[in-house]
Amino acid sequence: MPPSHEPSDCPGCTAPDLAFAAHDHAHCAQDALARAEAITAANGARLTPVRRRVLEILLADHKALGAYDVLSRLAADGYGNQPPVAYRALEFLVDQGLAHRIQRLNAFTACVHPGEAHAPAFLICRQCQTVAEAAATAARAALGAEATRAGFAIERTTIEALGLCPVCQKDAA
Repeated sequence: MPPSHEPSDCPGCTAPDLAFAAHDHAHCAQDALARAEAITAANGARLTPVRRRVLEILLADHKALGAYDVLSRLAADGYGNQPPVAYRALEFLVDQGLAHRIQRLNAFTACVHPGEAHAPAFLICRQCQTVAEAAATAARAALGAEATRAGFAIERTTIEALGLCPVCQKDAA
């Protein structure tokens, strides 16, 4: 793969099952960091060294990490061990669309499609804690239609599915 490319040029970077598929993860992470720099600059924000390191930690693999897991890695890298350091950086990344909060795990994961308007569902492996972002357009449309019929105005939706990833299914068999 070329070092700089559009995500659409790389099927591995846009696959709905990215976390579960074989792909060039180093390239995936490098591409996400480059897009994060561009997105924050376009938003008039700055990807400070701490924020960048937190994003690198989230991009290290396709798992959701709790704030204290992030904090311990930051401390090991010399960024201090005060919880606000991690929480502020994580909040910034979520606000900028560079990370998502996984409610079920009370944890965070890097966004697979930063800078793109999307509302994903999260596929969470209960065995290895790998998290994949999947398109949820049809599910959200169906939920919206049901809400409308009930006279309910949805303000926010989070779809999280718990199960086994392909590797853990194979290991269990």
